[in-house]
Amino acid sequence: MTFASTVARRFLLLGAVSGFLAVALGAFGAHGLKRILDTDLLVIFETGVRYHFHHTLALLAVGLLAREGAGRALCASGWAFVAGIVVFSGSLYALALTGERWLGAITPIGGVSFLVGWGALGVAAWQRTRVVKA
Repeated sequence: MTFASTVARRFLLLGAVSGFLAVALGAFGAHGLKRILDTDLLVIFETGVRYHFHHTLALLAVGLLAREGAGRALCASGWAFVAGIVVFSGSLYALALTGERWLGAITPIGGVSFLVGWGALGVAAWQRTRVVKA
């Protein structure tokens, strides 16, 4: 098994698990928490689900791109998306479920991880276009 296929398999698997969790948590929020949480906390939970799901799609894109070759920037992008999902969405889930507002202070760290992921994905794309031209 090549490095690229290992990276592709890893991020596709992480994307599948993340997608499963995003759908399950979205359903839990829509059906299980609607009557329990205040509206503002439910909106926070739904924001976590939305970013979770969007970045799951980005994670799957990393896995698909890795099939063609995986460099450091592409790997960094995938891991940054994973970190962002865990920290950004995870902190919002925890805040909504516990009401502990201090958890909101952690959320921007996950947001920065998302930004790093998108930036690294851009670098990976730039590197690919340079290699193709040469």
